[in-house]
Amino acid sequence: MARFLFVVPPFAGHVNPTIPVAAELTRRGHEVAWAGLPGQLRAMLPEWGRFIPAGSEEWAAVVAERNVLRSDLRGAAAYKFLMEEALIPMCLVMLEGVDQAVTDFAPDVLVSDQQTWAGAVVARRRGLVWATSATTSAEMVDPLAGLPKVAETFHRTRVELQVDHGVAPEVAEAGDLRLSEHLVLAYTSSALVGDGLESVSGSVPVAYVGPSGLDRDEVDDFDWSLVDPEKPLVLVSLGTLSAESGTRFWQVAAEAFADQPWQGIFVAPPALVPDAPANVVVRERVPQLAVLRRAAAVVSHGGHNTVCESLSNGLPLVVAPIRDDQPVIADQVVRAGAGVRVKFARVRAEALRAAVDQALHDESLRAGSQSMAADLASCGGKAAAADALLGLAARVPA
Repeated sequence: MARFLFVVPPFAGHVNPTIPVAAELTRRGHEVAWAGLPGQLRAMLPEWGRFIPAGSEEWAAVVAERNVLRSDLRGAAAYKFLMEEALIPMCLVMLEGVDQAVTDFAPDVLVSDQQTWAGAVVARRRGLVWATSATTSAEMVDPLAGLPKVAETFHRTRVELQVDHGVAPEVAEAGDLRLSEHLVLAYTSSALVGDGLESVSGSVPVAYVGPSGLDRDEVDDFDWSLVDPEKPLVLVSLGTLSAESGTRFWQVAAEAFADQPWQGIFVAPPALVPDAPANVVVRERVPQLAVLRRAAAVVSHGGHNTVCESLSNGLPLVVAPIRDDQPVIADQVVRAGAGVRVKFARVRAEALRAAVDQALHDESLRAGSQSMAADLASCGGKAAAADALLGLAARVPA
């Protein structure tokens, strides 16, 4: 039996991919636990999941607020804000709690999300066997490759953070706390990552396992009598963090869908689409996997989980990225020939309508998305992720 400690931030998109993997490890007779900021994170985990708090509930709310505070920033400025105002403070708040979790739980392998640097710092200063949990394909490329001075400044900041908290200077200099030298568990495929940007993984071992939760249980309480099975169905979703920030986009989408020969399911607060056209159903929450099985195309902000689940169902995408990793993911979708990109803040109804029509009828996009479906399926999902982690655990001295 082996023990695995997942160190995660309080963000659903980073927590959810770890749950099926943990369940698979548990099914095989191993022990798992999660460590992170208390509060919202605990509610994201299954009832059977052991949770070890690291930090304060008050700071969990601060992190959540800062994560969405400056949605106007782009590129290096956005990453600088994220690093200085969320990632580094979260690391400092969590460090001692994660260290205590390691003492109490005694994991054979520590699995640290790329945004919870506390897990990586503790693993490196203790000399633990550890893996990186990379929950988005954008984390496998370097968006700052064209800005070497900026990239070096950020790297120095991460090195200094490690050294200041007990990591040997030669260890901190040699690697990157965002990428374990032992294993990077990537919930994507090498084909989706592509070669459009410089890889950040280098010689680091990467296990591309694809999406882990395609067979997860979900409550299907959607009224399917509202959907006409004779018309193409389009899912429109901006994710859990961005739905309420898309007031203009929802208005544009409603106008784009009006009087069209397709129908839409908008995942949005109903108040943001007060005059939905007759062919649009607005719900704040939907059983996404069930909807994707019936859909013909998807409009998304470029959230990694929705993109991979859509592609796993062979569905072409219209991607309207907002911030953070979303522009990189949108470009990956376009380069894979599986979707088209529109400008979230500027797209007009006629352009969005044309993009949806292209996603529904362009055979090359359909072929690209179906090719990605086959590629993602071949990655192995939660079973492949569990295999990779158990292989890593086998390296731990008895």
